[in-house]
Amino acid sequence: MQHRIQFREASWPADAEAISAVRREVFIEEQGVPEPLEFDGLDATALHWLAIGPGEEPIGTLRMLPSGQIGRMAVREPWRGHGIGSRLLDYAVEAAMRHGWREVWLNAQNTRLGFYAQHDFFIISDTFEDAGIPHRRMLRRIRQPLAQARARAQAG
Repeated sequence: MQHRIQFREASWPADAEAISAVRREVFIEEQGVPEPLEFDGLDATALHWLAIGPGEEPIGTLRMLPSGQIGRMAVREPWRGHGIGSRLLDYAVEAAMRHGWREVWLNAQNTRLGFYAQHDFFIISDTFEDAGIPHRRMLRRIRQPLAQARARAQAG
């Protein structure tokens, strides 16, 4: 697909409709996640990102909670395999770095462990079920750029 895809930080509730449309299609319709589990009341406190395709169509999303938990990453089926999930994940890690966080974590579906391992996440739990889907918790340590680490050390 040779389409221009835009990535941007999103906000809840301003972008709730676009974010919800992607998540509803991927998690509720495709994977059978119950709606009350998908929309857990935590979106208002999260940072969000959107991938926007042709015609301003929302095609991917991801959120990150103040705890450093990355989650609700969803890319609509026709757009998978084009690096959209990787770009969304990069934006979240960059934001965590700007916040000075030392790590981020996520609950990865077992079928996606390899994807997250390619992005420097490593497994820190046994398999558990979330919404009837096997998951493992994964963690990524964040290395601060040297200049940023020095500035923080001098300030604090």
